[in-house]
Amino acid sequence: QVQLVESGGGLVQPGGSLRLSCAASGFTLDYYAIGWFRQAPGKEREAVSCISSSDGSTYYADSVKGRFTISRDNAKNTMYLQMNSLKPEDTDVYYCATDLDDSSWCLAYEYDYWGQGTQVTVSS
Repeated sequence: QVQLVESGGGLVQPGGSLRLSCAASGFTLDYYAIGWFRQAPGKEREAVSCISSSDGSTYYADSVKGRFTISRDNAKNTMYLQMNSLKPEDTDVYYCATDLDDSSWCLAYEYDYWGQGTQVTVSS
């Protein structure tokens, strides 16, 4: 059974850090593009960061460049999103996802498998 299970969300003060994890089971992550997306109630899902497997091309949304880092640990079959210098506007539900076609495009409709989402709240 294919599954992506997220962890690491929570409440953090502005300027703080969180690391989101997404453990995959039922398939091997390192063959496919991986991505992180976020969504606020009533809004469209927004791409945060993606990285392809074949050429390593990486995308970051302008709003997170220099603060967030996407990575994967193939030995653990797990992907991560390190989030530093968090701002209140980063508050959202964050989703991990994988694209079986290993697209270089960080577009939600390209992605096939999704985690359940984890809430990140940045507030003092």
